Amino acid sequence: MKNKRPLEGLVVLEFAQFLAGPFCGLRLADLGARVIKIERTGGGDLGRGIYLSEPGESGVNTLFQAINRNKESFAANLKNPADKQIVNRLVEKADVVIQNFRPGVFDRLGFSYEALAATNPGIVYASVTGYGSKGPWVGLPGQDLLAQARSGIMWLNGSSGHPPQPVGLALADMLAGHNLTEAILAALVQRGVSGHGAKVDTSLLESLMDFQFEVLTTHLNDGRQQPVRSAAYGAHSYLPAPYGVYPTEDGFIAIAMTPVDHLMGLLEMEAPERYSDPALAFSDRDAINTRMAERFRERSTQAWLDVLQPHDVWCAEILDWDSLLQSEGFEALDMLQTLNLPDNQSVQTTRVPFRFHDETLKSERPAPEVGEHNRQIRDDFGLWTASDLRRTT
Repeated sequence: MKNKRPLEGLVVLEFAQFLAGPFCGLRLADLGARVIKIERTGGGDLGRGIYLSEPGESGVNTLFQAINRNKESFAANLKNPADKQIVNRLVEKADVVIQNFRPGVFDRLGFSYEALAATNPGIVYASVTGYGSKGPWVGLPGQDLLAQARSGIMWLNGSSGHPPQPVGLALADMLAGHNLTEAILAALVQRGVSGHGAKVDTSLLESLMDFQFEVLTTHLNDGRQQPVRSAAYGAHSYLPAPYGVYPTEDGFIAIAMTPVDHLMGLLEMEAPERYSDPALAFSDRDAINTRMAERFRERSTQAWLDVLQPHDVWCAEILDWDSLLQSEGFEALDMLQTLNLPDNQSVQTTRVPFRFHDETLKSERPAPEVGEHNRQIRDDFGLWTASDLRRTT
């Protein structure tokens, strides 16, 4: 059982596009589930056309490959009665359905939870939306940047004089995908006890709000004061000096929770006696950060690490991706895997970030072509109709 992935034998149907829903499917696929993308005949997932960089001569969509690896594709027109009947038969044999249509669309296509649960009571029906299923934002585009804009998170990044700053990642999509995965796994555990499936859902906005629970809880209980970003060098609106990122002679250094007077002593700086009072690390944050920055500029990053790390100061060099990928620390994690594509092409990407029995979970299987597995899926699940069989004989 050591090499058996924990979700092997589970069948997941992914009626999802772009990032949030497919990311959830990716996690389940990495864990061993058989994940079948139900895609539009012809074009398939609209995410096939989203590139994060120029596709180059090969035309390989690296983002789509990374987020849809280990999956199969079944092409169908959900408005076509014959295709719809086949997909419904496939649903009857599935364990999980994932969908990220706008609220109401999947229901109107005839795939509401109630409709699917009537024929498959054990189905776990998982949805991800932009803003939930109620309220004035329901019909608005559920897109990552727009969800970040409404979440308040942009006012936590950057310095006080800067405009709202988004996180430079598809943060809402990734978090929603994670949260939906957790909900699905919990529903599967419940099904193992009760024998009944469940309807679970999350949204981009709810996922971003939950991600901010630490600072949002503070805001809700401190008179709802707005967060105050540092004028410069700060890294967290709710933490005092010296928590921040500082330029050095040849790069940058990050300093986490450290008493100001202790750090100033190690930096051979004159520390006013009042700085032994932790409260001043808040009230004098900008002045302290500015003085720290002036001192850190005088030596290299490594020189400061050599001073601070022996005294258990929480600090780190700031690495770019090239430096990180070349480091021994990254190499020890064995985080990369290669997807083997047709025509001797390949895509390098990250693996699922945990291990089972001390073993990483990797796979060379790339994302599927639209409808690539239609015949195999029909064979495996007995989806051929009498008319299909007559046409093939």
